[in-house]
Amino acid sequence: MSLGIVFLSEVFGTAMLTLLGCGVVANVALKGTKGNSGGFLMVNWGWGIAVFAGVFVAAKSGAHLNPAVTLGLLVNGKAEYAPGVAVSFGSTMTYFGAELLGAFVGAVLAWLAHKQHFDAEPQAGNKLAVFSTGPAIRSTPWNLVTEIIGTFVLVFVILTFGGTPSGLGPLAVALLVVGIGASLGGPTGYAINPARDLGPRIAHAILPIKGKGSSDWAYSWIPVVGPLAGGTLAGLVAIWVPMIMPSVAP
Repeated sequence: MSLGIVFLSEVFGTAMLTLLGCGVVANVALKGTKGNSGGFLMVNWGWGIAVFAGVFVAAKSGAHLNPAVTLGLLVNGKAEYAPGVAVSFGSTMTYFGAELLGAFVGAVLAWLAHKQHFDAEPQAGNKLAVFSTGPAIRSTPWNLVTEIIGTFVLVFVILTFGGTPSGLGPLAVALLVVGIGASLGGPTGYAINPARDLGPRIAHAILPIKGKGSSDWAYSWIPVVGPLAGGTLAGLVAIWVPMIMPSVAP
């Protein structure tokens, strides 16, 4: 499979992820929507279904949709990112670039779908929340720890899926994301994906959103560094414990 196909697959899949994911946050957070004040559990399920759809769309490229997943596979010693896609510097950068671009595109589409409600929403913080994550209690070390743990769970469990007999695939990943959100998402909004946060945050910064306020770049490195660290740790730990998870042994 050519890297061009990989790129397009990941762009479309990640765009679907953030269109539906950012979309459910917009439906809950913005004034006057049908889903306004639907609650955090609605957001959790919305993101889970967003992952479900994105994985199907990007199945051809292995549906990474997330640089932390790509990095976890890399450090775990996998020979291929997907059938016919060898692990290399070029393929790694292709995944990273496609995931970031797709996340940006999906966020723009979510904004277009909710344009009138963005205009009607008086709180700048609610508008930013549609695009990117933010902490409930701002504390750099603890926010970082939360993102590392949440992403570790995501990538570590994904690395075990190859040895399960069920073949649930996208549904299994979707339910995992719902579970992470419901259990670990409260402190930071659970980015668990650098592209998911950075791409939409860039979109927030450049789109002509009425009364949008700051894009909170002072916090923006945490949902990038935390997930990358968590994905790396997951890939390494999956190597160290082959006796209990033989499917992820190199």
